[in-house]
Amino acid sequence: MDFEHEKCVIVADGALPPGLIANTAAILGITLGKNLPEAVGPDVTDGSGVLHPGIIAFPVPILRGDRESLRALRERLRTPPFSALFAADFSELAQGCRTYGEFQEKIAAAPEDGLQYLGVAVCGDKKLVNKLTGNLPLLR
Repeated sequence: MDFEHEKCVIVADGALPPGLIANTAAILGITLGKNLPEAVGPDVTDGSGVLHPGIIAFPVPILRGDRESLRALRERLRTPPFSALFAADFSELAQGCRTYGEFQEKIAAAPEDGLQYLGVAVCGDKKLVNKLTGNLPLLR
C-alpha cells in the first residue's frame, strides 16, 4: 500500500449502542486485515524483549453515519470511480447470525436493497475516499 496516497475509513451507524459500534468496527477491521495484509506492520519487540504482533501501519478513522448515509455510501461504491475502492460492509443480517454458515444461507436469499448496514469500511485512493466520506464527522 502507498500510505501517502491511500486511506482507509470505517463508517458506523452512530445511533447504535457503543457495544454494537465496537463490534461492527472490530469485524470490519478484521476484514480489512484479511483483504489488505500489506497494511499490517511487522511484529515488534518492546524494550523488555516482549514480542507484540504487528498492528495496522496507519490510522483508520471511525466516522459517524446513519442508516441513510450508509445506504447511500454503499450505493455510490458500486459506481465509477468509487467502484475501484475496496469496500466491506456489515449488516443487521450478518450481526444476527450465530454461524458463518447461517450468514451464507441468509445473505444468499436476501436482496441487497433489503439489507440494513451497521457499518462500511472503505480503502483506496485518498482523494476518492475523501470525496466519498469527507462530509461525515468523526465518531466521538
